[in-house]
Formats: sequence, structure tokens, C-alpha cells
Amino acid sequence: MLKVAPDLVRLRAYTSVADLVSHYIKDERLRQVFSFHPLLIGGNPFESTSIYALIHTLERKFGIWYAQGGTGVLVRALVKLFEDIGGVLHLKQEVSRIQVDERSGRATGVQLTSGETIMAESVVCNADVAYAYLNLVPDHARRKYTANYIKKMRYSMSLFVIYFGTDRRYDDIAHHEIVMGPRYKGLLNDIFKRKVLAKDFSLYLHRPTATDPSMAPEGCDCWYVLSPVPHQGSRIDWTQMAKPYRDSIITYLEERYLPHLSKHIISEHHIDPLHFEQTLNSYLGSAFSVEPVLIQSAWFRPHNVK
Repeated sequence: MLKVAPDLVRLRAYTSVADLVSHYIKDERLRQVFSFHPLLIGGNPFESTSIYALIHTLERKFGIWYAQGGTGVLVRALVKLFEDIGGVLHLKQEVSRIQVDERSGRATGVQLTSGETIMAESVVCNADVAYAYLNLVPDHARRKYTANYIKKMRYSMSLFVIYFGTDRRYDDIAHHEIVMGPRYKGLLNDIFKRKVLAKDFSLYLHRPTATDPSMAPEGCDCWYVLSPVPHQGSRIDWTQMAKPYRDSIITYLEERYLPHLSKHIISEHHIDPLHFEQTLNSYLGSAFSVEPVLIQSAWFRPHNVK
């Protein structure tokens, strides 16, 4: 880490993405366009280290790729590859604990909620890092990542996501649309600092049928729209707020971008921070786990261990 310290200083990694962009761009609208990218990985542009300005550069240089047929095609291809080389999948088998040898400190297997133990030469865990340390890794193997340490870390925002299908196409909408609301920094403060559910929002609207018509029946579109919201460190009661929040987003889209949307929705499902917390086992319902501020980025993030 010491070797790259001079480079971090030269690249002004100690500044935020928003500050870096503002140094070169004066128009407030363009500042938003060139600084919102940390939100894609759960970061506040006004807090995330400027090294994440690379996201914009990498997207411009290498593009954004889409798997024809959707993410499910990629999952099925990985399953086939895994099974072709001899792997065996055990689906719907919940892990309750990672077994770690106390003497060597090496992971030796996993224990399932059924009581079964599966021994292994290597254990790969891609669960939420906070959930893993708090619930799966035994106390003696946590090293510095004690429960107190994990709970003091900063965590990304959560998301409210509506998946829906329409019985008509909206061909003037691109595959990816960023809809900026009336406020920028103020809204981000509400989400990351004040942790309140604002009446306004900024949205990411995703229409994969613009690229891949096979994702919906002929003449139809499939979509999702997501809104960044505070994680479960807030006092928002999503059992009460999910429906009105959903309605406000659909109304907003209908009035500005998708005419008569309500009457054309033929399938719909939404998820909120409760889903991230209770179904996906994400600590605090965070959608992106540890927040990408400087002291929680790169080398400072929890390391892989043997």
C-alpha cells in the first residue's frame, strides 16, 4: 500500500468524485452527468474517493455489455461450465457456518442448516461480507473483523426496484436511461446522511427489450426502474411505505416519459430494503455492501483469506 501512496496523492484520491469533476466542469448539469457513477456501486459522489471517476472512463473506452437473453443466460452458461468440469450444485441448501480450523486458521468446510457438514479443501464465500463475518465465520477466525468492527463500517444505500412488463412498446426509450430529479446533493444527503425517504427521487430506467426483443412477447416491453433509498439504518417502515413510494414512481414515469403507463402494465413485482436484508442477507439491507469511501476501498476493503 505504501508503494502506491504517492500515486494516490498525485491522482488526488483524497478528494471526492464530485470535487474532482467540479474542478474541471462548471455547469451544474454536466457536473451531475460526470459524477453520478459511484452510485452504480453504492457510493455517494460527494463522499466516494475520486479513483471511482475511472468508472466513466472505463465505460467510455470498453462499453457496456449485455448478454442476449438476459442475466439468466449467463447464469445457465456458468452452471453448464461448472458441471462440465465435474462440479456438483447443491441448490436451496442454506449454509449456517463456515468451518475454520482453530490451529491453522484455514476454512475446512461448511455446515448447513440441516445439520450436514460438507468438508472441502477450499471454501469460496460470495455472501455479503458483513453478513458472512457476523453470521457464518466463527469468532476465533474473524481477526480484526469483530462484530463491533463490522457494525462500525459504513454501508451503501439500498434500492427500491420495480420490475414490470407492458403490453405495448415505448420505442423512444433507450436501453439505459438516467432520470435526474430536481435535487442532486440534497437528495444524496437525504439518502446517505439524514437517512430519510425524500418525496423526490432520481431513477435508473432499464428497458432491455430495446436491445433484446426476445425478453418480452412481440409488441411488449420488459422493464425495471430503481430508486436509491436509505438502508435499514433508517426508521423507514417499508411495510407501510412501499406501496405509496411505488405509486409515486409509476405516476412520475407516466406523466413524463411513458404515456398511459398504468393501464399498460400487465405484470409487476417490486423489492425494497426489506428484501435485501431478509431475502438476500445483506447487512442493513444495503444493496452494495461496504460503502466505497477511501478508507474502505481497494486494499482497505476486507481481504480474501485462506
